[in-house]
Amino acid sequence: MSASLKHRRVAFLATDGVEQVELQGPWEALEAAGAECTLIAPHAGAVQAVHHGEKGAHFAVDLTLQEADAEAYDALILPGGLASPDALRANRRAVAFVRAFGDTGRPLAAICHGPWLLIEAGLTQGRRLTSWPAIRSDLLNAGATWEDEPVVVDTPLITSRKPADVPAFAARVAQAIREEPAVA
Repeated sequence: MSASLKHRRVAFLATDGVEQVELQGPWEALEAAGAECTLIAPHAGAVQAVHHGEKGAHFAVDLTLQEADAEAYDALILPGGLASPDALRANRRAVAFVRAFGDTGRPLAAICHGPWLLIEAGLTQGRRLTSWPAIRSDLLNAGATWEDEPVVVDTPLITSRKPADVPAFAARVAQAIREEPAVA
């Protein structure tokens, strides 16, 4: 990935229980390409990540949902894991933030269980998406077409299935950001 994302702002929405590789992998790839990454969470302090259910690293929260403005970002990433997306889909501010970002038409990417937030925000009807296989039925019931592919793009939505898909996911997100005009 070339350093072509200078002056681009990417929001990551997560909370405790986020799958570490699904947060850290895209973050590091996009940052290496020049993007400014921001971790948004429901609470201040730090987010406790996990490695397949086992405690992982802590990541400093840059902004709380109360402080964040969806209009300020060129892209939004919803990392997976089981616990983080499940907690966020029950948080009205998180759902409102995802819905508001969805209204911008800018790249909105979700991996693993992250598409739960797309469902809750009402962004899946008639869309082609992928996810962790266990939530396939949830996406189908929410009106999406589910595809078993490493990355599925239905602009502006970008979805991936699992940690092994992170490199392809991060590359496709970077491409989508480069293709869009920068936020002023």
